[in-house]
Amino acid sequence: MTTTSEIPAHIQLGMTDDEYAGVVEILGRTPRPAELAMYSVMWSEHCSYKSSRSHLGRFPSEAPWVVVGPGENAGVVDLGDGWLAALRIESHNHPSFVEPVEGAATGVGGILRDIFTMGARPVAVWDPIRFGPLDDAKNRYLFNGVVSGIAGYGNAVGVPTLGGEVEFAEAYAKNPLVNVMALGLLKKEQLVLSGASGVGNIAVLLGASTGRDGIGGASILASASFDEESGAKRPSVQVGDPFEEKKLIEACLELYDRGLVVAIQDLGAAGISCATSECAANGGMGMDVDLDAVPVREPGMTAGEILMSESQERMLAIVEPTNVDAVLAVADKWEIHGTRIGTVVEGGQLTIRYQGETVAELPAASLSEDAPRYNRPAQRPVSIDELHAATLPLPDSVDVATTLLTLLDDPAIADKSWIYRQYDHQLFLQTVIEPGHDASLMRIKGTTKGLAVSTDGDGYLCAMDPLRGGARIVYESALNVAVTGATPMCVVDNLNFGNPENPEVMWQLIESIEGISQACEALGIPVVGGNVSLYNQTDDVDIYPTPVVGVLGYTATLPDQPPRLDRGEAGMEVFLIGGPGGDDLAASAYARVILDARAGRPHDVDHDTGRAAIDLATRLAHAGVPVLHDISTGGVAVALAEICFASDVGATIDLATWQQAFSEEPHRLLAVVPVGFDWSEHLGGELQAIPLGVLGGNDLSFGTFGTVPLTAAHEIWKSAIPRRLGH
Repeated sequence: MTTTSEIPAHIQLGMTDDEYAGVVEILGRTPRPAELAMYSVMWSEHCSYKSSRSHLGRFPSEAPWVVVGPGENAGVVDLGDGWLAALRIESHNHPSFVEPVEGAATGVGGILRDIFTMGARPVAVWDPIRFGPLDDAKNRYLFNGVVSGIAGYGNAVGVPTLGGEVEFAEAYAKNPLVNVMALGLLKKEQLVLSGASGVGNIAVLLGASTGRDGIGGASILASASFDEESGAKRPSVQVGDPFEEKKLIEACLELYDRGLVVAIQDLGAAGISCATSECAANGGMGMDVDLDAVPVREPGMTAGEILMSESQERMLAIVEPTNVDAVLAVADKWEIHGTRIGTVVEGGQLTIRYQGETVAELPAASLSEDAPRYNRPAQRPVSIDELHAATLPLPDSVDVATTLLTLLDDPAIADKSWIYRQYDHQLFLQTVIEPGHDASLMRIKGTTKGLAVSTDGDGYLCAMDPLRGGARIVYESALNVAVTGATPMCVVDNLNFGNPENPEVMWQLIESIEGISQACEALGIPVVGGNVSLYNQTDDVDIYPTPVVGVLGYTATLPDQPPRLDRGEAGMEVFLIGGPGGDDLAASAYARVILDARAGRPHDVDHDTGRAAIDLATRLAHAGVPVLHDISTGGVAVALAEICFASDVGATIDLATWQQAFSEEPHRLLAVVPVGFDWSEHLGGELQAIPLGVLGGNDLSFGTFGTVPLTAAHEIWKSAIPRRLGH
């Protein structure tokens, strides 16, 4: 048996022999322990994107309104009149599997720091999350813990959680996904970047003290597969303090307002190793660092532990010497640590000292720019062609009403209010459309401007066709934004995949990137940032390929009364926009929930129709249409039911076939309008408005395909998640 002491240090730190040889070549010698620790975290999958970096350049990332694109802490876009928006999405998948409350909470804390690092005040958070089926106790534990962690941190730090999404599938049972997106607002003159400049400038560490709670947390946990013993890794998960974060936010925003910092970088994955090296490298400089000055909360920490620690609520500011006292005074005012730990120097060398010794001396840029880049083999699975060639076992006739009840009881389709009612969504009093609708909508105080956000993903769809799935989630998210009256402006993406050393997983990743890119190019919306989370695999079982996109939409003038699901009234007419549909059931909720079968190929996007639907939805929202709702999971039947539940009114509609109720063709939406609404002013080209029926009564009636009382359907939908949780 090989003991731990016999395993080489670089192997214990997650590095390969070739990567270790690369470090030796860079340094021209054997690395010191602290240096090896730094390379191990900075060259990890989570920090270096070594398996995906060669493919990420496929994303379109330029547009006239892009101020900061991929590569900084957050993307930044220009909203006009001096306003900028900063947005970012990140994952905390592996830490949340190990410790769901703290893993999710620190995911929120980390994404908020990415936003205010840019000079922006965070104004909202979204949480796309995935779990195994709720009939399993472990999945219920993870689900409860993650929601509690997001709510506890977001509410306490004072940033509203405005939306998100949740899926439940066996593929996530041993590897839940916890993605978090955040949005911030700033004026042009408040923008701050991370590149250190100015020889003699001082590196000031701000925020909480450094401990062992976060050593290798995100960087190591997110760069390896799991097994059933992963629970033993609990000390690696960071511990967050939202009140400390709130003080750090206010302190940093005051520093920006007073012009006291040259550059700033948050301490997330890889901690001080990342912040010092990236600040120096981004400015083409070096840095001398004194670890003895770092406030620590545990005795006897080694240099490597201090450098690798991912303890939360910390920032590194680069400050001119004449402003250091003022910066420390601001830190003291907000009751956070403010400590000089380094000096910017010429030459690009990062030198770190601790307890009278030089513990690291290396090129700062080598920690990021010289990280390995792998072009891993990719192979299309034979099974996917067999899947596409297969046929779903569809019955000749279906009772739509009864089938709808079964779909409404599925937790992935059911009411999500048990989740979002734990979140404060009215902080800042900017929320116009709250959680529970297609997208969130908020106003920019003091202006007529509005911002809308939707986060979307579909692992089941992408497992059946990652190319088409990647494109469809972009169009779905963009349409969700459009029904609020906002025009899609940009995208951030979180790419959640299994083990990249599996060629079929790499194929899924490449295909998804291509699909997202094609959709963004067709819509003219750039990808301004994102995150890649790989090795989402436990016991050799990979998750579904799960790209998640967040689309930011913008409107210069908010609609007087934006469409909402709860604005339907008896007597209003229901129209289907975008085509009748009826034969896209391959990756549908009907196939997943009712048939428990996977067969066929989901429909591809149509770029012309997709653009037209988004443009029409935006115009209808500003034309006063009371209800607009995209058709996605569950098809027309579920979309109609959601409108009826929110508006507390029944409906009667006519369908040509039962398949029309559950088919999930892209680029379609329902519009509820007053009688006599003049469609001729709005329609044109390939889109049509097909009359389906009318709102009214106490039932959901599908004509010859069945009728169900609204109250019965509503109760099943509303109770599906709480009932499974024992509430």
